[in-house]
Amino acid sequence: MNYSTIINKKKINIELNKEEVEWIVNSFVDGSLPDYQMSSFLMVIWFNGMTENELINFTNAMVNSGITYDLSDLKGPFADKHSTGGVGDKTSLIYGPLVAYFGVKVSKLSGRGLGQTGGTIDKLESCTGWTENISQEKFKEVLNKVGLSIMGQSDDVVPADKKIYLLRDVTGSVDSIPLIASSIMSKKLVIPADSIELDVKVGSGAFMKNIEDAQELAKVMIKIGKAHNRKVSVMITNMDKPLGKAIGNALEVKEAWDTLHGNGPDDLNELCITAASISLVSNHIFNDLETAKKEVTEVLKSGKAAHILKDFIEAQNGDFSKIIDYDKHFITKYKIEIRSENEGYLKFKSAESLGYLSMHLGAGRAKKEDKIDFSAGIYLTKTIGQFVKKDDLIMTLYTNIDNKNGFINLAKQLIIIDSKPSSQETIIKLID
Repeated sequence: MNYSTIINKKKINIELNKEEVEWIVNSFVDGSLPDYQMSSFLMVIWFNGMTENELINFTNAMVNSGITYDLSDLKGPFADKHSTGGVGDKTSLIYGPLVAYFGVKVSKLSGRGLGQTGGTIDKLESCTGWTENISQEKFKEVLNKVGLSIMGQSDDVVPADKKIYLLRDVTGSVDSIPLIASSIMSKKLVIPADSIELDVKVGSGAFMKNIEDAQELAKVMIKIGKAHNRKVSVMITNMDKPLGKAIGNALEVKEAWDTLHGNGPDDLNELCITAASISLVSNHIFNDLETAKKEVTEVLKSGKAAHILKDFIEAQNGDFSKIIDYDKHFITKYKIEIRSENEGYLKFKSAESLGYLSMHLGAGRAKKEDKIDFSAGIYLTKTIGQFVKKDDLIMTLYTNIDNKNGFINLAKQLIIIDSKPSSQETIIKLID
């Protein structure tokens, strides 16, 4: 196999065969293909895209670059969910218990946050002792006992994706739909799942900034799933506004717990109920979406599924009492109230800017090695479209960083008071 032949074919849009695609991926993982050659290959993909066959073979090669999980000795069905990342997105912590309550096991890999978006693993680690690093045997034990287990991506799970992403990040090829789709789906295909629910965020607080790109990404991921005999459904959801009221780590786990007891904000309720219902229909628990949503709503309001979140966190060594006694365990040096200076209808500059404010408060990472303060974050008392009077409390900032005046100024710059209300839908489109 020869790199020059492969890159020259791809440059003039001649389809690469399975062996050529596998050779590229495997050679890069084992170190025989240098970074500069892989960089040029990725940039050619950025310009020319990939055919459907290339995409499927590329994704499959990434999956097979590391270990895969065998759940054949467990009784299914199995469901998985993935979000492309957003501000205040704690959906997995609510979706998982709701789906597991109806007998569908939720088995998933999750990641950490970087920049304005939070990661599920970071949120869960606010429960001291909780660990993402569990063996395949422990993973199956928790799934069998609780019905829900979440792991982090270890070094031997899709190592090709980790290595390729690091190179994409420094060579300007992150924003390629084929590369995004193959990265997401390679991690979804490592664990057997009868259905995969994908939440593709679009807007200022998401990676996909417009609906056209979000729909294209959705369609590409559905194609990959179909080629691997997986039922894939996609929700395209709005990230021009944060999801829910809590932005942070422990704050979001607390909001998930409250939501599972029927006390969640409307937008978070809608998204979680819909996502769970789609998975339950896909796995034949219900025949249609409306019936599923009615049943899931009843479970959410009654609090019947809440214990599954607690059971799962405790099964993976987490101290959930810290969430139950939240005010006792998550105390910050500064609690900063931000109030309205005018009367009118509330808007925010962007969801992205709120995410970055939360990061600066200590709740996120600017760099992968940054340490997170689990108690830091933002709680929104008012949300987009609400009428506020002068001096109404809009948000509260929680931080241990000594920059009170700076944070007040940053927060006030994000608030827009308008003469007309703006309403934004949470779920933009469902693609099946």
